[in-house]
Amino acid sequence: MSDYLATLRKHRRLAILRHLERCSEFTSNASILVDVLRGVGVTSTRSQVITELTWLAENGFTENDDRGDFVIATATERGIEIAQGATTHPDIQRPHPRNRGV
Repeated sequence: MSDYLATLRKHRRLAILRHLERCSEFTSNASILVDVLRGVGVTSTRSQVITELTWLAENGFTENDDRGDFVIATATERGIEIAQGATTHPDIQRPHPRNRGV
């Protein structure tokens, strides 16, 4: 895998977790995540999102509910910690500090 693709994958994983962190009950679905990722400049196919959600679940960062036509993802406590930058993982981009007052 090229360095660019590896970096893109790390950013995609972080963007998913950061979106879930901001959602009610830390939950969203794959279709919405495709739109969210496009909006933050990490254009991704539904297949790429499902692949990343599977990886995130296998590593304990999300819990996924596959309902056939759509997949619902919920961030775990570990996933929220990654999104907030409280902990790190070598295969997920570390978030930049956020403005606290915004």
